[in-house]
Amino acid sequence: MRNPIIVALDVADAEAALALARTVAPAVGAFKIGKELFTSAGPDIVRRIREMGAAVFLDLKFHDIPNTVARAVAAATRLDVQMLTIHTSGGLEMMRAAEDAAQATARPAGREAPLVLGVTVLTSLDSNTLAEVGWEPNVGRQVERLAALAVRAGLRGLVCSPLEIAALRQTLPAAMQLVTPGIRTGAEKADDQRRTLSPREALEAGASWLVIGRPIYAAADPRAAAERILASLGPA
Repeated sequence: MRNPIIVALDVADAEAALALARTVAPAVGAFKIGKELFTSAGPDIVRRIREMGAAVFLDLKFHDIPNTVARAVAAATRLDVQMLTIHTSGGLEMMRAAEDAAQATARPAGREAPLVLGVTVLTSLDSNTLAEVGWEPNVGRQVERLAALAVRAGLRGLVCSPLEIAALRQTLPAAMQLVTPGIRTGAEKADDQRRTLSPREALEAGASWLVIGRPIYAAADPRAAAERILASLGPA
């Protein structure tokens, strides 16, 4: 079994990110580079993590007109990332443009196209916050609607809350990869993630990948924390 743990490098600068990556690399499957780190360190942080031989999940959640998103996805593909995110709420044409750009850019380089992941409903949102922005105040239905649209667009993966995975597995193609944030071990302080499961619970529900941030990077010993989580995923 491949290691499904993606560690979120949610730290402020490149040196902190590289130090964390070197510490936990033997116990994890990939690293997520999000908005804070990418904004402070730029594309070079992707190159430096890739030079370590590690897979990179670039989580910038592109959401714009189709041509702009396609060009951003092409640039990310040239950086040799293995996963990247777009917002499914950008619509069918935008999602198709993103997937097409990933495939077309990877092909001449002889690379596998990065997994373009559609973000459905952020795990910090609940029914009340959906209503505030004018969406139907039902998280599950909104997730399922956007997931179905992503399938029509040809996406091969989605980002969704662990609490939606089991329902989505009933309707999505079996090959669809599900990447889930909102993973908590139960030992952390309360935070802005409202729809969470433990790592093992998420895998048993049907997750393909687990994005884990604070339970690892905020631990007193990040390597030990990652190893404990990995061990918890084994047979009971």
